[in-house]
Parts: sequence; C-alpha cells; structure tokens
Amino acid sequence: MKKTFLSRLKELTLYIVLGLVIVASVDWYRSQDMPKDVAMDFSVQTMDGRVVNINQLSQEQPVVIYFWATWCGACKFVSPTVNWLSDHYTVVAVSGSSGSDQRVKAFLQQKGYQFDNINDQNGGLFKQWGISLTPTIFVVKDGEVASVTTGITTPPGLLARIWLAQI
Repeated sequence: MKKTFLSRLKELTLYIVLGLVIVASVDWYRSQDMPKDVAMDFSVQTMDGRVVNINQLSQEQPVVIYFWATWCGACKFVSPTVNWLSDHYTVVAVSGSSGSDQRVKAFLQQKGYQFDNINDQNGGLFKQWGISLTPTIFVVKDGEVASVTTGITTPPGLLARIWLAQI
C-alpha cells in the first residue's frame, strides 16, 4: 500500500519530536552535575583587556558563556555557531588548556572568531565552574544560570535556550 503525503508528514513529525525529546533528555542528564549556583558577581579580563562582569552583563539580556579549547574536536563544530551568535548576543568565551595568549589569539584570528575570550591557562575558571567537558555552554540571565549544555549543539538549540531564559 502506498503511503499518502499526510501519513508521511505525520511520520516525519513523530520522528522529529522523538529526536528532540531524546536530545533534550540526554542534555538534561549530562547537565545534572553542572553547578547552577556559581558566583556570578566577579570581574574577569578578556584577552583584549576588556573587563567583564557576568552578573552585570546578564541584567539586560541573557549572556552565553562558552567553555571550549583549541584542541577540542566538538568545539570545531560549535565555535562557528557561537561566533555567529556573538553578533546578536553577548558571548563570553573561556578557552581552557589551550596554550599561551599568543597561541590562542592566533587560533582565533586564523578561524575568524570575533567573540570575547578569556584564556584560562591554569584552569581556574574551569574548576570554579565545574567544567569537565568541552564544549560546555551556560546561558546566564539576571546573574543566574538559566541553561547548561555540553557537547555539540545547533544554532536553533542555542537560540531556544536563550529564548527560554528570557521568559
């Protein structure tokens, strides 16, 4: 028996919804161990010399905090999305165990990434935030963690997290 267009559309919709539920469940499971009570009221200097305070920045709109590394395989897929996102939202990236400031700056320049970056050579910020996987992305609104995700994520996934943080 030949499937009709409507039955194929229903089947496709079911697969999409099922896939989204699975992805959301895995994301939720992986983020359970991530700290949600990190002290946000601190200032830190980016590689460009700009001082940022996450608590202050997140009062007007959500802030994306992107923990990554130059050697991270999954970050190769996520960093372009974060770079695109930085044109529309405040993004503060933290590179961990990626070498000297010069090395990280050269990497960012080579890839054309424009997001603000903090080079966490000694791993202090990674420890403070409880980061054990890269990439890890926090969405912070009003000084509180609204969302945490680890691993590969998509532009719609990040935009959805930002949107949910605003409601």
